Amino acid sequence: MTGLQTVYLDHNATAPIRPEAAEAVARALAVGGNPSSVHAAGRAARALMEQARAQVASLVAMPSGSVIFLSGAAEANALAIASAVKAGARRLIVGATEHETVLASAEASGAAVEFLPVDGDGVADIEWLKDRLHRWDAADGAPFVALMLANNETGVIQPVGEAAALVRAHDGWLHVDAVQAAGKIAIDMRALGADTLALSAHKLGGPSGSGALVFGARARLSRQLHGGGQERSIRAGTENVSGIAGFGAAAEASARDLYRAAGQAAWRDSAAARLGAVVLGQGAPRLPATLCFAVPGFPSELQVMQMDLAGVMVSAGSACSSGKVKPSRVAEAMGRSDLAPYVLRVSGGWNSTEADWTIFTDAWLKAWSQHGQRQSARQQRQPAA
Repeated sequence: MTGLQTVYLDHNATAPIRPEAAEAVARALAVGGNPSSVHAAGRAARALMEQARAQVASLVAMPSGSVIFLSGAAEANALAIASAVKAGARRLIVGATEHETVLASAEASGAAVEFLPVDGDGVADIEWLKDRLHRWDAADGAPFVALMLANNETGVIQPVGEAAALVRAHDGWLHVDAVQAAGKIAIDMRALGADTLALSAHKLGGPSGSGALVFGARARLSRQLHGGGQERSIRAGTENVSGIAGFGAAAEASARDLYRAAGQAAWRDSAAARLGAVVLGQGAPRLPATLCFAVPGFPSELQVMQMDLAGVMVSAGSACSSGKVKPSRVAEAMGRSDLAPYVLRVSGGWNSTEADWTIFTDAWLKAWSQHGQRQSARQQRQPAA
């Protein structure tokens, strides 16, 4: 690997930490102090944390008092679902292409779970949702719907505003996993109509282990961790001040750089045109720097390995299933089971360049050519029937 140029295009898994975030973490570590303490060090820690709360809230156009800091988006999704069930929801509607943390939390909640189908581009079927809510049984409590803002594999942006209007008309609760969208497209939580919204620091270029649940006036959150009054008495335990400070800095930098994120769509589309592959979600609005594609006959795990050997880091899908490359569940939900074993996800971010996308494309085309040659040689070696 000596002298090999490396390219990182796996921002949807985790983004490299931004310099602003690293500096904020270091400053917070130097301060020390428990933010619940009333002495000088405690007050300084509290000030850093509240500054970060305002920064994170601003990223989604909400007041700072609407942010609960947590360990990450998995906990944020779990808190929203558990709170809705405790508030009386007995049946949950979950988007068919939601992140695993939403699906698993819903299935573990004890409530019945239904899946909101998507079309061939991975866009939620709003007409299905409209009909389902029209037939809602009051015995199931108020409707709860989980619909992510942008898909982690395809980058497809969901019609959250339309779903919110339907859910609110039935006095329901709409939860939005905005992890992939944050920092890549502008988000106004109130305009979306979301009641709760999950965020994660490390997708923005902040540190791992810090996330948030942002809540609106209609959400009724329930304490999940007991023993202290931290985070509006919703989450007991001393806050991760350094991680939160880094989260805030990354959120502020992401908001500043939104215009740069939008510009990566041209690089993505140029790469797709050269690859000549099937692009999942191509007919729908997508995040500007996410490309999810498949070529039948070229398994995902082989693509990832070949790219890694070429110094290019990408993934086969959700990073939460890393080490266990499986057919894409998202592709299957889109009705493309035929493509599911061959999906590759390429995702840029705050420090990506046009050259990164060009290097990836060149490397992939070379790997695809070599794969074809190996397949042809293997077929020639097989004895005639």
